[in-house]
Order: sequence, then structure tokens, then C-alpha cells
Amino acid sequence: MPIPPSLRTLLRTIPTLAPVSNRAVLSVSGSQATEFLNGLLACSVQGKQTYGAFLHAQGRVLYDTFLYNSPTPSLSSTGPTYLIEYDPTPSEAPTLMSLLKRYVLRSKVRILDVSEEWDVWAAWGSKGAKETRQWNWARSGAVEPIWRTSEWPWGTENGTILDRRAPGMGKRMLVRKGETPADASTHELASKDAYLLHRIMHGVPEGSVDIQPMHAFPIESNLDAMGGLDFRKGCYVGQELTVRTYHTGAVRKRILPVHISSPASLPPYTSIKPSLPSTTDSTAVKTPHLRGSSTLLSTIAAPGIGSSVGLALVRLEHLRPDITLVAEEQSWKVEPWWADWWPEQPPDEVHDPNTLA
Repeated sequence: MPIPPSLRTLLRTIPTLAPVSNRAVLSVSGSQATEFLNGLLACSVQGKQTYGAFLHAQGRVLYDTFLYNSPTPSLSSTGPTYLIEYDPTPSEAPTLMSLLKRYVLRSKVRILDVSEEWDVWAAWGSKGAKETRQWNWARSGAVEPIWRTSEWPWGTENGTILDRRAPGMGKRMLVRKGETPADASTHELASKDAYLLHRIMHGVPEGSVDIQPMHAFPIESNLDAMGGLDFRKGCYVGQELTVRTYHTGAVRKRILPVHISSPASLPPYTSIKPSLPSTTDSTAVKTPHLRGSSTLLSTIAAPGIGSSVGLALVRLEHLRPDITLVAEEQSWKVEPWWADWWPEQPPDEVHDPNTLA
């Protein structure tokens, strides 16, 4: 299911700069900051900038995060200074500050809330070589990007991360509070809604609405495909269930972009029900009962087309041509698609999730 042709006009390809709203920043510094964060994040922390997540002990996501090298290292710290960018929206999860402090114990680290010092911006649409990617598939349906580059994939400029969650996402930057990024001279300034539409069209979930704290599983939330999970690193919080799912489990849901017939955005967590066309033919082959439902996440009204787009956590068994998905909110039709960049699973790696343990 590729992107519907009528929606391709929503892909903004000109150089664009937009603020990213509702983000907070914590500073973690000290001689043991790298080891401390590497024991907590589901990605590998090697003293470089990266993308990853903090997980609950039972393997569910608490916070998806970007980890920056500070553009202005602390003069009072003897070790590296990292800046953690995340969504601070209150939820069932403990605050990230309290979570980190719980694990400090005797580690030589210092944790500060520096949200009042930084704004977060995203830039995309700049001309450049088209990115191609190779992938490593697991039997479970999990998939990882293989970085074929001599340079660090997330970038080496402190305070600026190459957003490799999906090709075409561009980059994101920490900018001093109230200041405008240097890219403003070469990019068209857009609103925060432009960034929301941009990542929806690229199938990129972000923050507590899309990756619900204490509920979302990392692989179902595409953190594997977006490069946020390291299945081969040493011990970290939430590792056991995540690695077990990778090797012996089955991925039954994915977050996908969706086209919604509603002209306005819909509330997050609206249930999406599957339905089959009714038939009166007694000789028709009986189909199994459709199990479960999917869930709508972030949505936004699509300018100029009279409908809306969004992200949804979709049951993969519902992705059949004969199944219609309908949002319970006034029965709006919901049509998922796979983002252009999503890898096609090789035939010898395709397995029926219903037959896996």
C-alpha cells in the first residue's frame, strides 16, 4: 500500500524550517555520564549524538529521546555533557528527571533541567544525494537499518542531529531560547503544524501521543526501523523483553501513516474497527473472525484536500484489500499506507505472525 497519489502534494520538498513544540531538555554531565546513559538507553551511547528511548523494566517505552553533545560543554564538568531532548507531557510514567535520579546512586554525573535555555527546531527539504539504506530483518518482523557510512549517521556537529529516523526527515537543532536558527536565511519559515504534517507523511511517530508512555512497545512503535534500538549492546533497562521479541516473538502491530475521510483532525486513541463486506451467498468461504482493533494517534487536517492524515497503531492482520477500517468517531474511513522509505521484507524472511511464538 503506497502513499495515495492525492496525498503526495502534502509532501513539502522546498527547504523548510519549523519549530518543534512541547519539548524539554535535560543536561547530563560528569566523568561517568556516558556509562550512566548507556546503561539506561535502549540505543548504544558511545560519546556521540544519537536517537533512542528509555524503557520500563517490562520493556514498554517511557520516553523516546534525542541525545545531543552539548554545543556549550560545562566548564565545571570533568567529563562529557549530553543534552536529552524529550516530550515532558505528564503521563503514567515518572518524570524523566526523577527516573534518572533514581539510577544515579554513586555514579559521577550531574543532572539539570535546562529547558529554559533551549528551543528545538527542525529543517528539511535541502537538496542532497538521495539516501539509500540497507536493512537487517529478524524472523519476528523486526528490522534494523544498516549504516553503510564512514561518518557517524546522526551527525557530528554538536547540538545538531541528522534525523535518520526516516529518509527525508532532515535535521533537528537545539537553538538558544528565543533565537532563530542560521538556516532561516536559506529556508522558508513554517509553523509547528508543518513539522507535524511532515513527520506524519514520513510515518515517523514522536512523543507521548504517538508512543504512549507505559503502554507502547518499542518495536511496534517503529523504534527498530528508525534506528533507536540496539539489539546487541550490553544490559540496559527493558532489554530482556525487547531482545526476546526480536529473536523469538512476532510483530503484530506497526505505527503507519493513515488517510482519514474526516475533514477535521480526530482525538488521539480513537478506536479503529475492521469490517468485511457483507455477503448473502451461503456458498461463500467463511473468513476467520477479525480480532482486535487499531488505534488512532496524532492527526491533522490536510490542507486543500478536505480530509485529514495521521498516524495509527495498526494491527498488521487488518492490512488486507477486503478489510475496511473505520474510526468509531462518526465512522470515518481510515486508509493506512506504508511510507515510501519503509523496507520491503525479503520473501525468505516473511513469516506469518500468527504462526510464531
